[in-house]
Amino acid sequence: MIFFFLSLFFPAMASGQVYHTQKELVASYIDSTVNEDLEGAVLGLLAIGPEGDTIAAFNPSTLLIPASNMKLVTTGLALDALGSSHVYETGIAYSGEISGGTLHGDLYITGGGDPTLASDDSIAATLPELFGRWTEMLEDAGIRKISGHIIGDDRYFDTDMPEEQTWQWDDCGTYYGTGISGLTFFENIQSFDVRPGNHTGDKVAIRESFPVCPWMEYRYNCTTGEAGTGDRLYYYTSDLRPCGEMRGTFASDRAAKTLECSNKFPAYTCASYFADWIGKAGIECVGGPADTGYFLPENGTAGRDSLTVLGKTGSADLLRIAFETNHESNNLYAETLYHTIGKEICGSGDYAPSAQAVRKLLEDMGLDPGKVCIRDGSGLSRHNLLSPSFICSFLLAMTESPEFGSFIYSLPSPGSDGTLKGVMAGYDRELTSRIRLKSGSMTGVKCFSGYIFPTRHDADNPESGGKPAVFSIMINNSLLSQYRMQGIIDRLLYLLSGR
Repeated sequence: MIFFFLSLFFPAMASGQVYHTQKELVASYIDSTVNEDLEGAVLGLLAIGPEGDTIAAFNPSTLLIPASNMKLVTTGLALDALGSSHVYETGIAYSGEISGGTLHGDLYITGGGDPTLASDDSIAATLPELFGRWTEMLEDAGIRKISGHIIGDDRYFDTDMPEEQTWQWDDCGTYYGTGISGLTFFENIQSFDVRPGNHTGDKVAIRESFPVCPWMEYRYNCTTGEAGTGDRLYYYTSDLRPCGEMRGTFASDRAAKTLECSNKFPAYTCASYFADWIGKAGIECVGGPADTGYFLPENGTAGRDSLTVLGKTGSADLLRIAFETNHESNNLYAETLYHTIGKEICGSGDYAPSAQAVRKLLEDMGLDPGKVCIRDGSGLSRHNLLSPSFICSFLLAMTESPEFGSFIYSLPSPGSDGTLKGVMAGYDRELTSRIRLKSGSMTGVKCFSGYIFPTRHDADNPESGGKPAVFSIMINNSLLSQYRMQGIIDRLLYLLSGR
């Protein structure tokens, strides 16, 4: 018999019979699930009640891949360290001098790490609004011509690597594996319109969508697959060279779709689009676009401290960015928060300083980062290893943070729009409204961690709902479908809720 301990969940369940029944129900479900449905997989679970009592424990100290449960740590630390009102600023600056309506030098778009820049996310300014503000800055400065370049400056994070080195190669070309940039553009996404050919073996029809990047070399080594084989297209690209290759098959019975992939040159893309924008506004840029990396201008770039700043635009505040990060499980946003922690705490957003900053903040919370492995902020790396015990300890530590209300606000409930839309479907809404959590999924991985309140929690009132319990449910190495694993976790959430 598998050892499983369940204690009293809420004071309302104080009678011995209710407590005994609840314990038996959960223990029996875990026993049958691990022995039958999850045979060969690893289940880790810990739930701790409002008063610190252990509600349930099963392999609580086992290190497991957390997938996007890593975003709990990232968003929580970012809110605690930076504050919910933190904003990212993007500057318009120049080198040289202005005379006679001409900028004799280069115009710089100085990225400040804003992950929402030119995004179609509802929290971001639209591209016309953003470029309109930047153009007004030029006009207010009397600039009608630029003799040099428009330079997309992405040096903010002090790193030459957009992706964490342990990310899988086939993830790095996807929209969720774009990697960070000091100057992001359209969430560093490159879109393609794809449709199958008329017959199996025909070439897949592919057209570059948005943004259009004429400097890229595209190779389309992909064919139309047999009906029923689905979308097996993979895009491979890197920041080492402006080249991308689409490989794989696209089934003959698939409808045309827009495939979102990774753009490894967002700073140059931003500069190129802005050069085109101001050209239509009557402001000539003689040198055209450039960046501070691969498309470096012939005379190099000036240091940021030597530039003259015309103005800045700001992002949405961190509270709204954290909300989108956790509701939509946005990897780019999470990675940006992770590296922003490094920038603010250690003075650099490169990988080693960011990891050092995260370790320091965890230690300040009384946690031991030496008992886990954290490689990124999004959870995309399969080298991340957390335990249910560590996650629950972190969630408990966050209840003492001045930003706890903001953290809870950022977390969705089952059934909310986003990645939890189909979670606990059919369960009572009064029950699901008491749960705030983050999901995490990969092939063979399903993890859910968060809070369960005694009564309905109102996101606009952090004090509502009472003192919460914390929980972490982690499944690894499972051959079950995501649907089957979700059903198991739905049932566990129901039982842990005390109903």
